Amino acid sequence: MSDYDLIIRGGTIIDGSGASAYRADIAVREGLIAEIGQISGSAASVIDATGAIVTPGFVDIHTHYDGLATWTDRMNPSSHHGVTTVVMGNCGVGFAPVRPADHELLVELMEGVEDIPGTALHEGLPWAWETFPEYLDFLDQRQYDMDIAAQLPHAALRVYVMGQRGADREEATEADIAEMRRLTAEAMKAGALGFTSSRTLNHKSIKGDPTPSLTAAEAELVGIAQGVADAGTGVLEMISDFKGLDQEFQILMHMVDAAKAPMTISLAQGLNANGWKKILNKIDEANANGREVKGQVAPRAIGVLFGLTASNTPFSGCQTYRDISKLPLADKVRALSEPEFRQRLLAEYHDRPNTVNLNNFWALTEDWDYEPERSQSIGAMAAQQAKDPAELALDIMLQNNGEQLLYMPFANYTDGNLDCCRDMILAENTVMGLGDGGAHVGAICDASFITYLLTHWGRDRKRGDKIPLETLIKAQTSDTASAVRLHDRGLLKPGLRADINVIDFDNLRLALPSMVHDLPSGAGRLEQKTTGYLATIVNGTVTYRNGEATGELPGRLIRGAREATMQA
Repeated sequence: MSDYDLIIRGGTIIDGSGASAYRADIAVREGLIAEIGQISGSAASVIDATGAIVTPGFVDIHTHYDGLATWTDRMNPSSHHGVTTVVMGNCGVGFAPVRPADHELLVELMEGVEDIPGTALHEGLPWAWETFPEYLDFLDQRQYDMDIAAQLPHAALRVYVMGQRGADREEATEADIAEMRRLTAEAMKAGALGFTSSRTLNHKSIKGDPTPSLTAAEAELVGIAQGVADAGTGVLEMISDFKGLDQEFQILMHMVDAAKAPMTISLAQGLNANGWKKILNKIDEANANGREVKGQVAPRAIGVLFGLTASNTPFSGCQTYRDISKLPLADKVRALSEPEFRQRLLAEYHDRPNTVNLNNFWALTEDWDYEPERSQSIGAMAAQQAKDPAELALDIMLQNNGEQLLYMPFANYTDGNLDCCRDMILAENTVMGLGDGGAHVGAICDASFITYLLTHWGRDRKRGDKIPLETLIKAQTSDTASAVRLHDRGLLKPGLRADINVIDFDNLRLALPSMVHDLPSGAGRLEQKTTGYLATIVNGTVTYRNGEATGELPGRLIRGAREATMQA
């Protein structure tokens, strides 16, 4: 018999601790890292990692695979970016607990908040559960290409306890709060990784109704947090508009104190170029006072993709475009190529009072790097060509048989560069997140944040300082794992889980996003693949080689926190 199940030989180890890279072999036995060094033993399988870097598997703590995980075994597009663990149920939305009468409401909320087609959810969701423990039991029967962890979403919890009153954002009674507290403790004890909520006006159902948790009172939030404390385990995740920063932040800190648990808070640069710094200062003060609070940040601008295959175009507000928006792509291209139709559409577009600013739109080209110059925007190019910006945008969208996409950043790009992202990545009390894998499937593909973090900041950036690769790997492995109390992964150390990536870093590349139609009912979603991931290993089993699935599905549901069991 072989000494080990797998040996990865000759790679450059970047172990996730932030320490300098070094060259060594890694031996794996029974799903754990058995030894690191110059290994002479035999193995059932060997990977030659000469010239490659070897890292821990990436841990993505902000995804929305809550529906996808009930009907498929592959968490795409995260699967193509070296991710070995995902945490879902963020932003207070999900599908449990739920009464049968409220299935439609939760679908409408997920469709609106996270841009997941309702047709796919209606056809794909089996609804084989009611309570959150039953939802976990359902997921526990399934196998995946990575580990998944679920969090209890506030919107679903509120509607489950309060019914229509909860959906209508009525104030919770003492009895309502007591029941939410009980159910929160029950969910945490059953294996929920944490509790999540949303207090942003940006989160609305497909009908335009605000998320049920938007105006939840402090008493409700603290009562739920006490349920986390009752269980003795769990983390908190929150997104807020921070209207009235001092008061809002105080409410969140009261939650942290009541839960006796860490919290992550979505953090990005908005129209106020320095507003995020005020929130980060609050986060820093909270940590100085003994709390564990992190700002979840992104490695690039948070933006939306537009095009004839996407959810929206710059012309989606025009009735002329809406008349053809449901047609097959070829028919849309044909209509938009007809001079009379084009002129009617452009005329309506210019007559509208609130057209989009095409100075903040770019065409995704083959050498796209998400930090474009203002001079490359559609508005600037149109001025250079003495052309109508709207007509140029239309011409660009018709390229590549109508599959050409446009990009519009709406956060982290107020200054026209990514310097703010660099500052956020390097801040003491931040953690990588916000990729939204599984969500906004017709508008973004930010599950690729992870590969971009490495390639742009570690190798390719042209418009400013880079970041050491060891720092970047740590940010997406041990830092993210620790933020959600998954201490059994995120580092390459003997005794920890053998979740590992072997990467040809010199040739690591992002493909352009493209639309695929593999959701239930044939609905589309944006996919963004890569080259350069030589192998991704989950629990000691190779799941992907050179970007292609091996067919192995070693991933499982994670129930609750995980402690490290490192060997001496």
